[in-house]
Amino acid sequence: MKEYEEKLIAYLEQEESDAEHLSFAQSCHSVAEAAAAAECDPEDVVKSICMIDSDKNMIVAIVKGEDRASTSRVGKALNIARPRTASPEEIIDYTGFPCGGTPSFGYSATFVVDPKVLEKSVVYTGGGSARSLVRVSPETLLRLNQAMVARVRK
Repeated sequence: MKEYEEKLIAYLEQEESDAEHLSFAQSCHSVAEAAAAAECDPEDVVKSICMIDSDKNMIVAIVKGEDRASTSRVGKALNIARPRTASPEEIIDYTGFPCGGTPSFGYSATFVVDPKVLEKSVVYTGGGSARSLVRVSPETLLRLNQAMVARVRK
């Protein structure tokens, strides 16, 4: 677990990011657990929903914790056939991070951020493991992942 967190911390330093990596003793796997660990509102947590397109490319839809990502909306936003949800094995293969700790940046993928994420001044995303998070502004998140902004929530 620590190796994934260290890899993400190194990435944030390399990018000269103002994002803050946070490690916890308890699990941050679910939105409720992440909010409890970070002592924030569940609506401050964002999820990175990993998908695979028909050409086997990774797509990451980033939505607020209470929202669900829509594969059909992602397909429409990118003008591609509807992607499918990635398996936990594919997530670690493509991103280098485990499911449940996958950050919203730091690896090669096509990123799509739902506009509701941009309504917050700070959000919490996966920190590389199920026991860590990254506190980051939506502006920094967009800079780090070069995302397009489109409605991808259901």
